[in-house]
Amino acid sequence: MSIEHPTQSNSIVDVLETVLDKGVVIAGDIRVGLADVELLTIKIRLIVASVDKAKEIGMDWWETDPYLNSKAAQSNNEALEKENEELQKRIAQLEKNMQEVYQK
Repeated sequence: MSIEHPTQSNSIVDVLETVLDKGVVIAGDIRVGLADVELLTIKIRLIVASVDKAKEIGMDWWETDPYLNSKAAQSNNEALEKENEELQKRIAQLEKNMQEVYQK
């Protein structure tokens, strides 16, 4: 006695491959209200896709998040250092201008 298998079967690997290739979006809102007054709204958005598919549709936030990407963190630090230097120069110039005003 042999076990019969369907000729067309989808394994979990096939399903996962399809989901990652095409992507799946799950969206929902939770609203809590009392007497027609909305007290709380929670918006939930979940996208399951491969990295390549996510980049293809323009979702690449992890590349610029300094908590997830060391290059982004380094770039962010460099930008902050440059801004700090510019602010220090402006403060020094303002202090110099104030001294000139008080000396007159």
